Amino acid sequence: MAIDPDAEIDHEGPVTPYRQLADILRARIGRGDWAAGRPIPSENRLVQEYGLARSTVRRAIAVLVEEQAVWTVQGRGTYVGQPPKA
Repeated sequence: MAIDPDAEIDHEGPVTPYRQLADILRARIGRGDWAAGRPIPSENRLVQEYGLARSTVRRAIAVLVEEQAVWTVQGRGTYVGQPPKA
């Protein structure tokens, strides 16, 4: 089932908000909203945009990191794709 990249979080639905956000962010990456190696919006921006707690946003990003869809640099942001090889 395809996820709408423009979907809103359903706080009453059967899927947890962090999973919904991870699905939305994955769909937005797939749509090309953010190119490989480019940053996604900050945690603060995602908190405001989706009306979620910071911990929920962090958990959604952790799912994407685990899937290797994004990577993070502490204090710098979260980026699409794999980290560059050193």
